[in-house]
Parts: sequence; structure tokens; C-alpha cells
Amino acid sequence: MSANGIRLHVAEAGSGPLVVLLHGFAGFWWSWQHQLRMLTEAGFRTAAVDLRGYGDSDKPPRGYDAWTLSGDVAGLVRALGEPRAHLIGHAWGGMLAWTTAALHPRVVSSVSVLGGAHPLALRTAIARTALRRRKANQAKALSHLFRFQVPMAPERALVRADAEAVESMLHSASGTDWRGTADFADTAAKLRQAMLVPGVAHSALEYYRWAFRAQFRGEGRRFVDAVDTRAKVPVLQLHGADDPFVLPETARASAPWTGPRSRFESLAGIGHFPHLECAADTGGVLLDFLHSVPRDGSTQRRR
Repeated sequence: MSANGIRLHVAEAGSGPLVVLLHGFAGFWWSWQHQLRMLTEAGFRTAAVDLRGYGDSDKPPRGYDAWTLSGDVAGLVRALGEPRAHLIGHAWGGMLAWTTAALHPRVVSSVSVLGGAHPLALRTAIARTALRRRKANQAKALSHLFRFQVPMAPERALVRADAEAVESMLHSASGTDWRGTADFADTAAKLRQAMLVPGVAHSALEYYRWAFRAQFRGEGRRFVDAVDTRAKVPVLQLHGADDPFVLPETARASAPWTGPRSRFESLAGIGHFPHLECAADTGGVLLDFLHSVPRDGSTQRRR
């Protein structure tokens, strides 16, 4: 499907209000297989996309900045023939959903963020803890962001030994109950295979590189100004209590940027991947939230 000047691969099913699913680092549309089915059966038109640089979508040499990526999402909603969509994103996909709500508010009905935080909450948490030696802090939790800045070596590390690093990341960042299950093994195999698609490793790392380098450039300062606004729509934050990448306190610090009648849900024993680790519980929370958001984007009740 053409959107914002590139071709995006989309897995689509169902009819009803549009929901667009945005995966995170090392993911692709298949990461949402459980939610795709559940949302479709519940009466939503559901579209899981391979983001720019991933899966079967185009992998251009540039365009991995937040401005362009949010344009991809807004363009996809329009290409699907709908004026608005509920955006659900994991990690990077969650930050992208929040960014799209700020930069293209007319196309967003609601935002759901799994294992993520508002871009400015994450930025602030990293800056405040970068020089601290405390064992658990946000800068240390995302130390790979700094390692990813060097050229070529991170790409080679990601694809070495059939992308073994992807499985290691999945294992270290998930809750203990999911590790060792057949579902974990199947998911790890699928994500490792997806990382080996030519061009994906480089594209995936470009997301991190723009995010870091933009801090020292004018475009980064303009981005901060553009997204430093409270969402006009409800925001659901669904976060694993044991998430080692985006710490729960960082996620909760996103509250100033949430819209009216937003909610925060914590999942005990779950790590960075709620949609994979506990698909049924995640689907239930998402459906409850989506059913509370009428067509005009307001909410009928609050938790």
C-alpha cells in the first residue's frame, strides 16, 4: 500500500472502526497476530503494518526520523480510506503513535502504548540518569541506544549467528513465565528470521540513530517543541511491571502528555512485550479501552 511516498506492507482484516497496529524494534506485522484476530472478531477493521524499513515494506536509505515516520502512519490511515484510526503501538511503535497524535491529530481517534513512554518522558528520564551509578535507571536500561550509534558493527552484531541477538533481547526483556515456553521459541524464531531480511538490521538501527543525533540538531529541538503538547484524545498505557527497557516510573512520567480520561494499566509479572507475553489479557484491556472511545474521540467513562 502506498503512503507518504513509499510502499508499506499491511496485514488487514475485518470491518468497523479502523485500528492500526505499530510494532517495535525487531518486530513486524506478525508480532500482532493475536491482537489482529481478537480485534477483528470484536468488530474492528484491523491493520498491522510493517513499518518503514521492516518486513516487506520499503527500505529507503533515509526517512527514519520521527517527522517522516509519523507521516507514514498518517498517510497509511488515509490510504486505507478512513479519516481517523485508533493507533496501538509497542515500544517504538507506541512512541510513533503518540508522535502522530501530536503532529497529525486529525487522523487519530485514540492512542494505546504498550511497553513505551512519551518521547519527552523517555528523553528526560535518560538525561536525568545518564551520569548516575544507581543499579536500575533509565539510561542504563537503554544503554544499547548509545552502542547503536557507531557504523556497521551493530548491524553485523544483529545478524550474527542467524540473528541470535534478537532472541537474547527477547529473553532478557520478557517476564520469567513466558521464557522457555513453546510460544516464546516460536516467536523468537519468527523475529530472528525477520531481522535477516536484507536491509532490516540497518533500517531498524536508523530509528535509534536519528533519535540520538537529533538531540544536537535543530530538527530535534523543533521536534521537542512540536510534541510537547497534551494529546487531544484518550491514551491507554499498558505496561509490564517487570519491563527492564522502559522502566515503569518512566512510563508513568508520561502522564502530562496524556489526553482526557486516559488510563494506565500495569501487568504484574510481565516484561517489555505485553502483546506477546500475555496476549489474552492484553487484548481484553485494549478492547475495554477501545469500546470506551466513541467515534468523536471522547470517552464515556474513566478508570
